[in-house]
Amino acid sequence: MESPPVLIRLPPVNLEVGGRDHRMTVAARIFDIGAVSVCLNLEDLKAPAADLPATAFRFAGQSGLTPLFSASLKRLLETLGPILGDRSVDPDFFEDYTIFIADRPAEAIDPVALLLGEEREFSQETRADILKNSLSYGCDDLTVLSWDTALLIGPEPPGDLIELLEFANVQALEFRYYDRVLTEQMGRMYDDIEAVDRRFFFRRIGQYHAIMTRLMETHAEISEITEKVDNLIKTTNDVYYARVYGHALTVLRISQWRASVNRRIDLIRQNYMMLSDEVNIRHSNFLEFVVILLIALEVVFLVWEQAGTG
Repeated sequence: MESPPVLIRLPPVNLEVGGRDHRMTVAARIFDIGAVSVCLNLEDLKAPAADLPATAFRFAGQSGLTPLFSASLKRLLETLGPILGDRSVDPDFFEDYTIFIADRPAEAIDPVALLLGEEREFSQETRADILKNSLSYGCDDLTVLSWDTALLIGPEPPGDLIELLEFANVQALEFRYYDRVLTEQMGRMYDDIEAVDRRFFFRRIGQYHAIMTRLMETHAEISEITEKVDNLIKTTNDVYYARVYGHALTVLRISQWRASVNRRIDLIRQNYMMLSDEVNIRHSNFLEFVVILLIALEVVFLVWEQAGTG
């Protein structure tokens, strides 16, 4: 990465589920594009792989984790307070993603049940839909991706794969956020144009210029940040990692969010051009009016002089 995120270790948290106490380490990563990743890690290196499903179902749908995330985010913001200044953080706008990890395959691990968080019989269509995003590099590893969960099985620590999935989720979050920002900006733009059209002719040009300035500022800001998001991580030289990352982008529908953002940017650009044409037309009409007025005044003065000399 051109600008790696800043890693901050936060105090561990505890959660009692099913009569058992679970201690989780907490790590936060700050990205220069304005995103924050808060990770709760529940790790038991001595547990057999067959114990993973029981733990996964205990936290299905991230059950009980929301208060821990909120508390950890609050601690992080308190730590970053002097740096953030007057910048705001929306705690209600987030992506959540769960990654299950095992060091070896086990018959007890059903990827479909694990990723869907349900203990039941699934249809062949459901199983095929989940397992179509399965990848393997060797005979002893497996990666299965879904839109909000992933299963990583392999003898080596999957730190790089976890980071790839984290980066993909950050990209999805950023595109979702700016899609919302652009939607709000476009609503405001149409309201402002409608309000300006009701104003006196000579005041419209100045108001149009103000709207155009704001549109171009929004366009420049969004274009810059989306370029940073696209370049958040360069294509890795590792073929397997590149396949996993590509599948993650597809599963998270990042291309759809990017297309939505690009459409809204194009609409803003088109509205800017229409406003620019409108301003030019009104300015030209105003100049024509001034010329006609000057000619009329010149005629009046000429008639006045001739009447005075007669």
